[in-house]
Amino acid sequence: MSAKATSKPKKKSPKLVKKAASKEAKDLNLAVLNTQGKKVEEVSIDSGVFDGTINMSLMHQAVVTYLANQRKGLACTKTRGDVSGGGKKPWRQKGTGRARFGSSRNPVWRGGGVAFGPKPHSYYKELPKKMKGLAFKSALNAKLRDKELMLLDELKLDSAKTKKFAEIVGKLKLDEEKVCFVVKVLENNLKLATRNIKKVEVFSASSVHTIEILDCSKLVLTKNALRAIEERVKKCLI
Repeated sequence: MSAKATSKPKKKSPKLVKKAASKEAKDLNLAVLNTQGKKVEEVSIDSGVFDGTINMSLMHQAVVTYLANQRKGLACTKTRGDVSGGGKKPWRQKGTGRARFGSSRNPVWRGGGVAFGPKPHSYYKELPKKMKGLAFKSALNAKLRDKELMLLDELKLDSAKTKKFAEIVGKLKLDEEKVCFVVKVLENNLKLATRNIKKVEVFSASSVHTIEILDCSKLVLTKNALRAIEERVKKCLI
């Protein structure tokens, strides 16, 4: 057979495949509600951020790192060298028939030191910026997949009245849900009005963490917060 007949067909390069896939990707449209619970418009969400990819291991690492960094590491016990007393040998080494002891502050004795007890140390862990961004992005995609993502046009209060914010939560039918509200800028009135409501937390788009997105049954974003979060994810992945 000739060399032409035996030659295998050429495969497309990975770069071309990636470009073709990116052209097919389209932005999704989500409904935007007002504080009365009524639909006012639809907005598109960035397909580069909300692409459906969910990395469970990265989310786990982000949560473990966050929780570890909250620990103070101040637990401390005294060893036999730290406990006062015990300078005299309880009895002579040989001839008594009893076990040999050099100090009454031995960990075996009552009132003695602690063997292998905790000492103050740091639990600090580091996670690369790109891994944090991918974990955050995965958490957002998980909420979108599970239909636990809601958009609001805006979230502002004229006064720090808990009753007014509780009414908004009721009109959005989120009374019995654990809700995480995310706004672009966390104003003082909103912060004060929400601190006494159970199962409700409010964060700014720049400070919300992966664990806070995952640890709620409903994630509510304002339109401005959505755009800020999309920009935040893109910067982390550069």
